[in-house]
Amino acid sequence: MLVVLPDGSSREVPDLQSGAEAVAALDPKGRLSVVAFHNGRELVDLSSPLTGSELRLVASASDEGREVLRHSTAHVMAQAVLILWPGAKFAIGPFIQDGFYYDFALPGGAHFSDDDLAKIEATMAQIIAKDQPFIREEHSIAEGLALFADQPYKREIIEGVQSASALDGTELEGVDESGVSVYRNGDSFVDLCRGPHVPSTSYIKAFKLMRVAGAYWRGDEKRDQLQRLYGTAWESKAALKEYIERLAEAEKRDHRKLGLDLDMFHFPPEIGGGLPVFHPKGALVRHLMEDFSMKSHLAGGYQLAWTPHIAKSTLFEISGHLQWYKDGMYPPMEMEGATYYPKPMNCPMHILIYKSHQRSYRELPMRLFEFGTVYRFERSGVLHGLARVRGLTQDDSHIFCSPAQLGDELSRLLRFIISLLSAFGLQDFEAELATRPDKSVGADAEWDDATAALEYALKLSGVSYVMAEGEGAFYAPKIDIHLKDAIGRRWQVSTLQVDLQLPQLFDLDFVDSDNVRKRPYMIHRALFGSVERFFAILLEHYAGALPAWLSPVQVAIAPVKEDNEGYAAQVASRLSALGARVVTAGASEPLGARIRKQKLEKVPFILVVGDRDQEAGTVGVNRRGSQKPEVDVNLESFIAELIIEITPKPLEVDLA
Repeated sequence: MLVVLPDGSSREVPDLQSGAEAVAALDPKGRLSVVAFHNGRELVDLSSPLTGSELRLVASASDEGREVLRHSTAHVMAQAVLILWPGAKFAIGPFIQDGFYYDFALPGGAHFSDDDLAKIEATMAQIIAKDQPFIREEHSIAEGLALFADQPYKREIIEGVQSASALDGTELEGVDESGVSVYRNGDSFVDLCRGPHVPSTSYIKAFKLMRVAGAYWRGDEKRDQLQRLYGTAWESKAALKEYIERLAEAEKRDHRKLGLDLDMFHFPPEIGGGLPVFHPKGALVRHLMEDFSMKSHLAGGYQLAWTPHIAKSTLFEISGHLQWYKDGMYPPMEMEGATYYPKPMNCPMHILIYKSHQRSYRELPMRLFEFGTVYRFERSGVLHGLARVRGLTQDDSHIFCSPAQLGDELSRLLRFIISLLSAFGLQDFEAELATRPDKSVGADAEWDDATAALEYALKLSGVSYVMAEGEGAFYAPKIDIHLKDAIGRRWQVSTLQVDLQLPQLFDLDFVDSDNVRKRPYMIHRALFGSVERFFAILLEHYAGALPAWLSPVQVAIAPVKEDNEGYAAQVASRLSALGARVVTAGASEPLGARIRKQKLEKVPFILVVGDRDQEAGTVGVNRRGSQKPEVDVNLESFIAELIIEITPKPLEVDLA
């Protein structure tokens, strides 16, 4: 059998029966491999019998290895809870990004406290030290029900298969119509699980329990309220330490805290969750973002649109939103015999603009652009500051083009997106090309053409990308643009989607050069994603210290004493006339206190002016982030620098 090692090298190993034998032969001491890919795609335990011709060992430090490591640690955590709270009921425990969780109902209605986390961790450490193997077993449905006779949530999962009830993939792990798969470790712990797992508990090198939260069984507020324990696990103590430090840095950058500290926005309870109000400073930053984007779109050949916030139900019946998205829409309003909904998306209204009269091929591509606010009733449990809101403003564009124009238009659009995001100081991009899912609508040929056009655009752009097989929308393939921020976190921002259905549902056409009516393609595109979420990304990426051109205050001037206030006013007037946003911190407070205040507000330039500056026409300059202020800086020299810093950089893209 050909064995591919985690470093990419490969060896032929004769008479190989399991991945464990491969590890014993090729990596007897390192124990770096935790699972393996068998015959290309199937992820299996190292103990699984092998029947194919290729095995690829997976290192614990890889994405797949960490997911398996975290899943195994979740089992150990559940085992520890059952030891400490006999009679506890446990629900599901999947791995998630950078960690895992498990849901529990403790006996007698007891609740976990933060102090319990250390106790659970200590018991987990004892289990890990015993080097308990993870052993897979297969059972019939009846045997599974008997095995979990005292665990009602596990029984419900199994019974759900019998009754064909709709359960999500996480809950169905380890259960299908043919039977039940479970994993055991230790004398008493067993759980439903599809696997795979690490060979034994001693492979778990570094873990930490993070917090306790509430959760409803199956996410239904009408069902049992459970307690959720969150944790994380890594391949080494060094990796865990780095993650904890990254979390601490992320906490300092949390846009919700920065929004309050910098007086930019908040979420009044009188309005309701997920609906922010922007204060003058935040509203100004938002305006600057939108203004730059608006001017860039106009220069890029887009036409402006504006659409209302509500529409009759008939519009969303035609578009399919009431069929596919009703659960996420705000409730309807009945007025004058008609039913109205707040719009969840802008696309149906842009279609009505296109459809307002007959279109010719000479008008294509037609690029409509709008800052359109839409409303989606997100559950309170998923709301997260500006990153997940109920009223969001999309920098929304819908492009109508002929089939022959599709590939070039997508390529042009992708260059435009990367250039505009780069203008905000974001550089580290990656794309995902999401292809046709199992449940989808439309002809194969259309899907193939649209997917090929998206991949063509990606290859021309030079952006690295991966295939996300089967993760497209039910009606179209798409490209999702991801970026990494200053501390390495990945954010999904822009989306390009080739819509194969709405042009048909609304019977769109154009008259081509041969005088024949044809169906246009339609491209959905949100560049920021939403203004609110992009605002949050920028705040966290820059830790609140936005680029000077985006900063609500660009220059603060602090006179040393009252005698210098006249000169400070002259400098302020000069800078304001050049378009700079300037405040003057009068000499009524000590100078040090005034400088500290402006630094906390993350002002890019703090100018200190005293007697010597007043006589010489100079300023003292405290640049944001610099530990050493500069003195006796010629005012004209500073102005030349300032103009460069406060002027938005033009897009570096050829849209021909």
